[in-house]
Amino acid sequence: MVTLQWMWLCAIGGLLLTTLLPLSRITAWWVRGLDFPRLQLAGLACTLLVAGVILGLAQGFTPPLVIGLLACLGTVAFHAWWILPYTRLWPQEVLAADGAKPCLRLLTANVLTPNRQAQRFLDLVGENAPDLVITLESDAWWQAHLDALERDYPFSVKVPQDNLYGMHLYSRLPLADTEIAFLVEDEVPSIHTSVVMSDSARLRLHILHPAPPSPTENDESTERDAELVVVAQSVAKETGPVVVTGDLNDVAWSTTTRLFRKISGLLDPRVGRGMFNTFHADYPLLRWPLDHLFHSDHFTVSELRRLPAFGSDHFALLVELCYQPGRKAAQEGLEGDAQDRALAREKAAAESVTAGDVPVPGR
Repeated sequence: MVTLQWMWLCAIGGLLLTTLLPLSRITAWWVRGLDFPRLQLAGLACTLLVAGVILGLAQGFTPPLVIGLLACLGTVAFHAWWILPYTRLWPQEVLAADGAKPCLRLLTANVLTPNRQAQRFLDLVGENAPDLVITLESDAWWQAHLDALERDYPFSVKVPQDNLYGMHLYSRLPLADTEIAFLVEDEVPSIHTSVVMSDSARLRLHILHPAPPSPTENDESTERDAELVVVAQSVAKETGPVVVTGDLNDVAWSTTTRLFRKISGLLDPRVGRGMFNTFHADYPLLRWPLDHLFHSDHFTVSELRRLPAFGSDHFALLVELCYQPGRKAAQEGLEGDAQDRALAREKAAAESVTAGDVPVPGR
């Protein structure tokens, strides 16, 4: 039984290490990857908590056992602080739409380059009738199949690449002032355009897919972080409607994504509605929200759904936003301070990129 107690205590030590490391500013991929599984780590902490109670009932609640139980409780509370905003237990950050027009439906999907089930994806598009179809990881093969959308989506931006960073935009609505940029890495594009919603309303749209920190991509998160913060700095100056969407290769609750929200001033429609975990489609116990849509307070939300699987390792995300600038005052996101702004400048400087490098449609 003593051996079991020490094994239990060692497991708690490992749990604490993986919990606390992401609080550091270490940008190594193996540290930043620990931002992702907060829900899973909370589940592990609960499991260890139950195991500790069973041990205590069997052999008595010794001081090491009590300390371990308190550590488990603290770990559960800590992870809950990060993930509770992405549950229905939290107040909604974005108001529900009240039927106002115009509304804009956006479907964002990482299609997975080697995935050959294009028809399943096209069927999803047909069933959900979005105004904008945004794909990531789409190469020339995918473009050949996506072009079937052109009858209903006459406006498009096409960046086919075979390095997992291609992207496409198909739109029912006119596009203007479109630019394709390579903000941080030469082979990692982003799309920047205006969407003409009506005679009086134009949307500034940024589509991103920064490379992740991983052993097969970038050793550190600096490239991803820099791309996110300079786009945040750029849109922070915008007074008109804005949407930033894509596979950001980061989770909603990470320090970097929260920094993006603080600097940009954009809202997250998932807050108070759910996590909408879009990756990994094949492993239910290993899922987190990698695909995002953030928007300015000009919009309310009519619909937010994760769509059924279509052969990719990601699910598609469907969001319908309604243009209601009159309700701006009732919506508020995260607020940044001087320390956040300094951190954003530090992250951008690490890759020698600035907000001035981000294309601004219409200027």
